[in-house]
Amino acid sequence: MARQRKVAVIGLSLALSAGLVALAGPAESRLPRQSPVDVTYGAVRYDPSLPLLHISYHHSDIQLRYVQKDASTPGGCSTRQHEETEEAEVEPGTAHVTLAGVRYDLIQFHFHTPSEHRFDGQTAPLEMHLVHRDAAQELLVIGVPLKAGDPSTVDKVLAALAPECGANVHVGEIDLNSLLPHERTSARYTGSLTTYPYSEGVKWFLMKDKTVSQATLSRFQHLFTSGNARAPQPLNGRTVVVDRPHI
Repeated sequence: MARQRKVAVIGLSLALSAGLVALAGPAESRLPRQSPVDVTYGAVRYDPSLPLLHISYHHSDIQLRYVQKDASTPGGCSTRQHEETEEAEVEPGTAHVTLAGVRYDLIQFHFHTPSEHRFDGQTAPLEMHLVHRDAAQELLVIGVPLKAGDPSTVDKVLAALAPECGANVHVGEIDLNSLLPHERTSARYTGSLTTYPYSEGVKWFLMKDKTVSQATLSRFQHLFTSGNARAPQPLNGRTVVVDRPHI
């Protein structure tokens, strides 16, 4: 079992870029089950009985908006607060996942640089969070690390970034399914939002990486020159469960 844990994390680690490691923002919450985390060898457990995550993603028109956190601060329009981001809004009903019979609808996806989650201390240049919500307002988030490589759908989404104080950007229609890696294996744990109010009880599914062009990575990093990622939080005894021994 120890060997399976090590193999699982090594596989995830190699899938990530070892680029930027400095994270913006302090550990703002003292709650015990916070996100993001550094997935380490000893925290991983393989469980073949995990329920499948059924994914039903289709096409949607996309609007990209800047999420501003300092609107009341003088000069806020030109200051990059570390909890701000670019957020893509999807059309209702165009994508959902089902876990153990519960449906979670995709409501938005957004980005952090560098990646908020680490795998054995390694980060990727960018991480995409796809945020889903069920009828009881519970959240399920899929995290996808993004590294430099061949262009992908993310390049279209981030081709023109929305200004902090200005109009949204109309991206147009995209295939939401193409945002996810072809292989849908995941590492799962229970954590929190990574921005205020840091609410816990969020189901996290961390998937393998996708690629994006270096031009897109540079464009996003140029906007958030100090990063917009939260520092990793203590696992506090939590385990990260993988649905395959060689993820």
